[in-house]
Amino acid sequence: MSYSLYPTVLYLQDGTFYRGFSFFNISPSFGELVFNTGMTGYQEICSDPSYAGQMVVFTYPEIGNTGLNQNDNESNFVHIKALIARNISTFSSNWRSSISLQDYIIQKKIPHIFGLDTRSLTKYLRLFGVSNGVLLDADCKRNISILSAQSINNIDLVRKITSRTIYSIRNSVFNDLNYIKLNNFNICDKQYKILVLDLGLKFNIVRKLLLLGCNVCIVPATCRYDYILKYNPDGIMLSNGPGNPLLVNYVIDTVKKLVKFSNVPIFGICMGHQVLNIALGLNTFKLKFGHRGLNHPCGLNKYSEITSQNHGFAVNQNSFINQDLLKKFAVKYLNLNDFTVSSSFHKKLPIFSVQYHPEASPGPHDSEYLFEVFIKLIHLIANES
Repeated sequence: MSYSLYPTVLYLQDGTFYRGFSFFNISPSFGELVFNTGMTGYQEICSDPSYAGQMVVFTYPEIGNTGLNQNDNESNFVHIKALIARNISTFSSNWRSSISLQDYIIQKKIPHIFGLDTRSLTKYLRLFGVSNGVLLDADCKRNISILSAQSINNIDLVRKITSRTIYSIRNSVFNDLNYIKLNNFNICDKQYKILVLDLGLKFNIVRKLLLLGCNVCIVPATCRYDYILKYNPDGIMLSNGPGNPLLVNYVIDTVKKLVKFSNVPIFGICMGHQVLNIALGLNTFKLKFGHRGLNHPCGLNKYSEITSQNHGFAVNQNSFINQDLLKKFAVKYLNLNDFTVSSSFHKKLPIFSVQYHPEASPGPHDSEYLFEVFIKLIHLIANES
C-alpha cells in the first residue's frame, strides 16, 4: 500500500524548528518535548499514561520494525501528544505483530513527524532542557507566543487521566493475561487485597500483582482516605503518573492520613514515589531533561541495578539535611548517572518507594523482586496484628 507524505514542521518555544514529514495533514499539536533513549518499547510508550501532555523524541534511529500487538499496551488509550522519530519502518517483522506502526499512527490519528535529525534535537534538549513545542503542517502559520502559555507544569494531568470508577481485578483472570511469570508465583498462601491508587496506572503493575496471587482493587486518585479504608486493603500501591507531583494536593493529603493512621504497607512507584516522599515531608524538583529510558543504573556502595525510568521530577536530596527526616528515612539507592534519589525506605513504618519501574516492560527485570518484597512485608504486618 502506498502512502502520501506531508511536509511537517516542529517548532520549539525559542523559535528553533525542524522540518520533516508525516503520513497525514497534522492539526496543530502542543506539548512538552522529551526524549527516550530506549531501543524498543514504542508501543508501551505511546500507551503509557506517564507521557500525558508530552511529545516523545525517540533517540533510536528507526522504530516500528516489530509492529504492534494486542497484549503490550500499558493502557487503553494513546497518551503521548506526538511521536517524533528519525525513521518509521513501513514493515513489521514479528510473529506477534497485528498492525504496523505506520498503520497504527494513521488509524489512531497520532500527531507525528519523522525524517528530522533526532540527534540534533536530543542534544538541544540535553543542553537547554525540556521545551514546549508545537507540531503543525508546513503550510500552517506558526504562533510561537502560544507555546509559552502551554507549559504542563501548571496542569493537573493526574486528575485528567485517572480512573473515573472503582473496579476490581481478581486472580481468576490470570489465564487471560499474557506475560512472563515471576520467579516465585504465589509466594504466600493467602490472597492479599491490594488497593492501587491510580495516578496514571500502567497495566504491567497490575499484571505483576496478579502473578503474585493478589486481588487488585483500583481506585481513582481522588478517592478519599475514609473510602479507601472501607475496602480494608492489606496493602496500598501508589502508581506511576504524569506531571508535577506538587499539583496533586488531594492525593498527598490522602497519603498523609494513610501513613499516619492506617498502618497498611505502602509501595510507591515513580509518581507514587514522589507523592509518598512529599507526604512524609520531603521536597521535589524538576529535572533539566528527565530520565526516560531502559538502562539507568541505580544503586549504592558498589551495587547497581539496571532500571527502566520515565519521569521529569525527582526527590530533592537537600531534604535529607533535616535531621528528623534522616532518623525516619534510609535512601537505599541513587541514580548513578546524576546521583538523584532513586528509592527511599521508612525506618519504622512499612513504607517504601522507588523512582524507577520494577514492572518494566520492555526493560530490565533487575528490580522485579520489589513486588515480592511488598507482598512479604504485607505478610509480616498481617502476622503481627
